[in-house]
Amino acid sequence: MNRLLNSVSVLAVLALAPIGLSGIASANDKLIDLSNSDENWVMPGKNYDSDNYSKLKQINTTNVKDLKVSWTFSTGLLNGHEGAPVVVDNKMYIHTSFPNNTFALALDDPGKILWQDKPKQNPAARAVACCDLVNRGLAYWPGDGKTPALILKTLLDGNVMALNAETGETVWKVENSDIKVGSTLTIAPYVVKDKVIIGSSGAELGVRGYLTAYDVKTGSQVWRAYATGPDKDLLLGADFNIKNPHYGQKNLGTSTWEGDAWKIGGGTNWGWYAYDPGTNLIYFGTGNPAPWNETMRPGDNKWTMTIFGRDADTGEAKFGYQKTPHDEWDYAGVNVMMLSNQKDKDGKDRKLLTHPDRNGIVYTLDRTDGSLVSANKIDDTVNVFKSVDLKTGQPVRDPEYGTRMDHLAKDICPSAMGYHNQGHDSYDPERKLFFMGINHICMDWEPFMLPYRAGQFFVGATLNMYPGPKGDRQNYEGLGQIKGYNAITGEFKWEKMERFAVWGGTTATAGGLVFYGTLDGYIKARNSDNGDLLWKFKMPSGAIGYPITYSHKGDQYVAIYYGVGGWPGVGLVFDLQDPTAGLGAVGAFKKLANYTQMGGGVMVFSLNGKGPYDDPSVGEYQTAAK
Repeated sequence: MNRLLNSVSVLAVLALAPIGLSGIASANDKLIDLSNSDENWVMPGKNYDSDNYSKLKQINTTNVKDLKVSWTFSTGLLNGHEGAPVVVDNKMYIHTSFPNNTFALALDDPGKILWQDKPKQNPAARAVACCDLVNRGLAYWPGDGKTPALILKTLLDGNVMALNAETGETVWKVENSDIKVGSTLTIAPYVVKDKVIIGSSGAELGVRGYLTAYDVKTGSQVWRAYATGPDKDLLLGADFNIKNPHYGQKNLGTSTWEGDAWKIGGGTNWGWYAYDPGTNLIYFGTGNPAPWNETMRPGDNKWTMTIFGRDADTGEAKFGYQKTPHDEWDYAGVNVMMLSNQKDKDGKDRKLLTHPDRNGIVYTLDRTDGSLVSANKIDDTVNVFKSVDLKTGQPVRDPEYGTRMDHLAKDICPSAMGYHNQGHDSYDPERKLFFMGINHICMDWEPFMLPYRAGQFFVGATLNMYPGPKGDRQNYEGLGQIKGYNAITGEFKWEKMERFAVWGGTTATAGGLVFYGTLDGYIKARNSDNGDLLWKFKMPSGAIGYPITYSHKGDQYVAIYYGVGGWPGVGLVFDLQDPTAGLGAVGAFKKLANYTQMGGGVMVFSLNGKGPYDDPSVGEYQTAAK
């Protein structure tokens, strides 16, 4: 690994000095406290449970109709804006798509930028980015008295940066990914104790996936765990899958591949994480194998498409459950992991992990050992699998929808986009409901053979996508759904159709509300109990990120990025016309440009628009005293 230190100040150099364990513990305790407070939103998912749930209820089902714009901020960039801002200590930190600029604003006067970081990076990264030039967010580390509070971010060209949260100065910079082989970074960093966890992208170019932990204070590598290859590279623990040996245990990262195909086998992870301080495990999913053409890679292709539980300190894998062995459809399994403590059907208290997967199944596992608790279809129109065998964990395939050579598979549901993709969803612990933004998209799939060339797309399939059976296939609308799901009963309490995929995710509040953005440019609020639409607002551009909510000076605010793009927006963003372009997305979202155009920024809402500029003197120019 090539580590680059920027000597930007004496403070930055001193920041690299080692500290004792007490400093590490207190910093992590402070991060947990901040994540549980109503005034802050310090990490993706709000807290380590990654449940996107706020206890705030000033805005509720009765008065949400009175939400109005409080203030806005334009990022000046037009590609897709995924993820969400970070709010901490009365400041909002905003990230952008490539070139991955960062802005710090004071909540008391957001019209003035406190600092901004506009990194220089290799423009060649744009050519190897899979699906627009998105970035999924920032991370925050609160400091320990010796090292200042930090904002962590990733760059599309494969670098990771730590910025002084007060000044924006670069503290350290490290290269994580090599764009020469197609490995980019779009993931939001994830801070656990004294480490920052970074995934990888590029499976569509044959990149071998890995997860890396860096020392948050210095950027030095602590451990790296691969998704494919020898057990020592995978960091498999001696007791790996000891509770579920039928999942597979040792030597499968090579033996389930033909020859050395694992070296270019995919399994990248660019999605979301969760962490349980009680088990000390980080939970995440690995992505699709490479190439997409299944004929070119016989075997189960472990450990792609796998939910891992890894020790945060060592990276050692305690369990791995492969959801889609020998994936045939690009059902990259990197989606959100949401933690909850619930009683199962037998009344037993369980520490659970719930994961809506691209393959059309929503899984719930016991997060202490990976045991499968439930696996239900996200929608009854899923047809690639008839069911999932809870004893073996294996999906029961329907061969009619396989993608073997010399077979044009039609009406595969879900499409490669999945019935759920990168959106970060939410869990309401009072209602015991998960609120999921869904894609309702199916496809035709025609495979072809191709050679591997480093840094070039390694897919081997032509896709046509269109609305699922519940949508309007003639007019290419009805491509999305929003649902309330009970993981214990397996029942959907309610579901509503949307014109386009609900790509960005949801946020739930104690006020009985579910907030989310839509690709056609609305932010909406629905009643958590029945899904009734209570409020919406038309933004300048479509949303592919998720909302956050926070309190400032006693008032509750809701904030969300606008900026259409990502995989569903590639046709609009890059003006593509071939329906098979964008890995099939152009055809599916051919009508999107009729409803929204590109943009980029943040919108902040409050009851009756209350905000910092109620006092018109805020932000005004003041003449110097004579």
